[in-house]
Amino acid sequence: MKRTERHHLKENELAHSLASAREFIEPRRKQITLAVFVVFLIAVAIAGIFIMRQRTAARAHDLLADAMVVLDAQVIPKTPVDPKSPTPPAAAMSGSGTFETEEAKLAAAVPKLKTAADAYPDTQAGITARYHLAGTLAGLGRHQEAVQAYDEVARRAGDDIYGRMARLGKAEEQARAGQLDAAIATFKELAEKKDGDLPADAILMQLARAYATAGKKDEAQKTFTKIVDEHPDSPYATEARQELESLKG
Repeated sequence: MKRTERHHLKENELAHSLASAREFIEPRRKQITLAVFVVFLIAVAIAGIFIMRQRTAARAHDLLADAMVVLDAQVIPKTPVDPKSPTPPAAAMSGSGTFETEEAKLAAAVPKLKTAADAYPDTQAGITARYHLAGTLAGLGRHQEAVQAYDEVARRAGDDIYGRMARLGKAEEQARAGQLDAAIATFKELAEKKDGDLPADAILMQLARAYATAGKKDEAQKTFTKIVDEHPDSPYATEARQELESLKG
């Protein structure tokens, strides 16, 4: 077949294809236009949601960073100025951004952490802020408030690392507040999770101590023994052996 004839055949096939496409599109023009418009709207909506999430995350991280500046600030006790010394005390040289006591620093961090946690509660930054808020309240001895904050972290974080750490923190605060039965229940729940990221030996040690404090000697002995038997290389193993000897004595 000559090149000219092949060229004409290709042109005829193209013309036929275009004609077929036109016959298909013409009666459906409105539907196709509407479908294209709907797809465009969906794409715009998805882009808008993505941008809003990015902006929300950025604002949440800014609030968290502002709170962490206070929480990580130096504590420099104020010392009396010695008129005979040419060097001023450390607190006098430190300027702004430092605190004279740990309690003052924690008290200043609480409202900032709460603002960051409440403004964007379900973002990662918001969850992180609430976790630090719980720890800060614990440091101030506000145990019940700390338990509530840890509960909120666990509810929002689910079973990720912050959720599990919050449950551990909650149990520790319950034990400090004298709510030993509640603390024991939480420690037992965490100890039974075999696929968690938290150290099993540390949780068992906390559980054993809670049993001992609650006067449940048999359960304490069993738990200390479990640490020694199942975690012989643990840094808690030596202490667990000592606690066993004390309980036996």
